[in-house]
Amino acid sequence: MNYYQQNHQALYAQYTSIEPEQLHQPWLHLLPTVPGIACDLGAGSGRDANWLAALGWDVTAVEPCQALRALAKANSHANVCWLDDTLPELKRVRALGQRYNLILISAVWMHLSPPQRARAFRIVSELLAPGGLLVMSVRHGPDDGRQFFDVPIGELQAQARERALSEALYVKTGDALGRGAVYWETLCLRLLDDGTGGLPLLRHIIVNDNKSSTYKLGLLRVLSRIAEGAPGMVLNRTDNTVEIPFGLVGLYWLKLYLPLITKHGLRQHPNSDRGYGFAKEDFYFLKKFSPFDLNLGATFYGADAAALVGAIRDCCANIKAMPAHYIQYPGQNRPVFECERETVRNGNKPFQLNKESLARFGLFRVPAALWQTLGQYACWVEPAIVTEWEALLAGWEARYSGDIYRRALEWNEGKRDTNQVRGRINTLTGQGEVVRCVWSDKTLKGDAYAVDHCFPWSRWQNNDLWNLLPATLSVNANKSDKLPSAPQLHHSRDLIIDWWQRGYMESPMSEMFLIQAEAALPLMGSNTSDLGDLYEAVCHQRVTLKTNQQLAEWACITPR
Repeated sequence: MNYYQQNHQALYAQYTSIEPEQLHQPWLHLLPTVPGIACDLGAGSGRDANWLAALGWDVTAVEPCQALRALAKANSHANVCWLDDTLPELKRVRALGQRYNLILISAVWMHLSPPQRARAFRIVSELLAPGGLLVMSVRHGPDDGRQFFDVPIGELQAQARERALSEALYVKTGDALGRGAVYWETLCLRLLDDGTGGLPLLRHIIVNDNKSSTYKLGLLRVLSRIAEGAPGMVLNRTDNTVEIPFGLVGLYWLKLYLPLITKHGLRQHPNSDRGYGFAKEDFYFLKKFSPFDLNLGATFYGADAAALVGAIRDCCANIKAMPAHYIQYPGQNRPVFECERETVRNGNKPFQLNKESLARFGLFRVPAALWQTLGQYACWVEPAIVTEWEALLAGWEARYSGDIYRRALEWNEGKRDTNQVRGRINTLTGQGEVVRCVWSDKTLKGDAYAVDHCFPWSRWQNNDLWNLLPATLSVNANKSDKLPSAPQLHHSRDLIIDWWQRGYMESPMSEMFLIQAEAALPLMGSNTSDLGDLYEAVCHQRVTLKTNQQLAEWACITPR
């Protein structure tokens, strides 16, 4: 701080010599069109605070250097309020009780030591309003006696994921003052908000809510997986709630906790019993199955069917008594989720995992806004939940190695397995039928072909039959992990439908094919077998994935 106090006049002149529009040009497009409340942390000369105020923002300018602050206040815009405060504490800023639509931290963060930065990030993130934008620029290069610390951009990105902030922009730029040894990295983060309050509520449960076990996090993780990967399992939807089969929630709970307990022995509760109360005889009977074996559409027989029904029933009982009961709206004695549980007895009859059979266990209701949030932002909800899960276990002094955390908490909904589809292609070609690449219309020859995930596995782990399409090796390599563009999908419509018909509908896999499509795709009603409707549902899902995950699009290099 002495450096700034001693050189305040020269620094003031230096700072004000740069036009803010030029300096901040890379992220100007992210500024809300309607000005709100902004906080400029480390405001220095007031250059940026005055610029924002001129644009219509009400600005809190925070500057700890008294001499610099005095100069700035003397030339300040009327809409700028100055405050003497400093990171990481920000005691006076927090005392204001404001939540800001924009927080600007320009050329400040590198003054904080590594131990200070984690706490400072948590405090700053709590000051963001829903939908708020956090802009952080970090200097790299000689510190000129200012006592800078190195700030890896990956550290900031990791902290953002832990605090459920979405990355809106990253850019690396040279120095506006022309100092060749100096460069800057700017990271723009957003506290996402869908306008309904779903994201702030979800973030509150993940980050702030008291947790005596992993169950609250487990339930949110289960619901996020369902909302993103099985939206077709919705039974009923109103303006306020979405109703899904309680058995589906129990099934996904089983898929989550079965490997955590039987394979990794990961504690779910701080006490010595390890939190396995819901894991009874039926649960342990199923340890021979992987989560992939428990996919929708699978059928179980005899003792396996009886154990599966019993285990789902026990999971539902635990969910209703524990996390669904104790997850409440902030400051209210009102549960977020409602559930009606039914007792299911199956005996040794075959049991298929589908919408109807899972609805026999009862109904589970999710607020409509929260359901949309869970599905739309699943790609950042999941990392935030896992990070909090690890922190929770560490707080119980449950000492696990990083490798245990990584392997145990990694939830693979399925496995990238195309052998079944390759077998079907080989059967058809062995019968003399022609199988064509759905993207290029070229004939597949011999074993030199690929089974392509229409929607890339690396970004959306779906191994359903409808998502697996025959392709040439060259086209598959070119497409890689990109999303087919709308024109490409339209161009390939007839080829895709022809493959679905010959590859799946005219095979023993037809029932599995339809059940998986109904579960994973929007607008698919029960027992829908119209492949034109299925194609339309795929088109809608393409738009959803493009919007939610900002996937790069692809078009075939050898068009028909």
